[in-house]
Amino acid sequence: MSNSANIAFIGGGNMARSLIGGLIARGASAASIRVAEPVEVLRESLARDFGIEVFATAAEAATDADLWLLAVKPQVMRVVCEGLSTLAQSRKPLVVSIAAGITASQMQRWLGGDGAVIRAMPNTPALLGAGVTGLFASAQVDAAGRARAEELLSSAGKTVWIDDEAKIDAVTAVSGSGPAYVFLLAEAMEAAAKAEGLADDAARTLVLQTVLGAARMLTESDEAPEELRKRVTSPNGTTQAAIETFQEGGFEKLVGRAIHAASERGRELSAAND
Repeated sequence: MSNSANIAFIGGGNMARSLIGGLIARGASAASIRVAEPVEVLRESLARDFGIEVFATAAEAATDADLWLLAVKPQVMRVVCEGLSTLAQSRKPLVVSIAAGITASQMQRWLGGDGAVIRAMPNTPALLGAGVTGLFASAQVDAAGRARAEELLSSAGKTVWIDDEAKIDAVTAVSGSGPAYVFLLAEAMEAAAKAEGLADDAARTLVLQTVLGAARMLTESDEAPEELRKRVTSPNGTTQAAIETFQEGGFEKLVGRAIHAASERGRELSAAND
């Protein structure tokens, strides 16, 4: 594969690892993938597990690549981009960022121009190939760039394009943070099951399989969540008693408030890093 097809991952953490694994599983050449990771033990692990080239600095990895995937924390994104700005102006790469709260215009400014930038918000189930990623492209990204970014991120699950960048914070709040909401529900259900007298192992198995089964019904059925809920809620039955208790506590409004709070925090992160 030529250098023009190389991908540089700037940051070699869990999300980068999952994307790399997905790419290789789909037939990508290990020789086309380069990773910059300052932590030596992570570099060694990536090289050993995938047979890819690894580097200690971002510039080394990015030099021979025309797609850069920035997988670093929002707090260090500016420093990373400014360190790559000279190279970015000469290579004109397609830049894909998975950092929450950092806008395309911020990255363009820090990289020293108005290059092609895509914001991506994957979630942690991507580590299992079962994730979903929201994508937003700056005006400089052409159809080929969109297709290449979608191919890269689809290695971790489904992708959804967002036309308005302001809505990326909502994507972060719904799907980026969303797995934690499900984990919290499972945590609470397991604790309640134990409080009702179930043994620890029984409580855990019942909760985990219930969450798994419900998720499969949602994804494998054409029915809306509301309809599926109604089907398992018999009038005056046990499920109705539970649902009414949730609703009396303001469940739907609480979920709305929580997702709005996460969206607001995303906007705050952007402002804090400007």
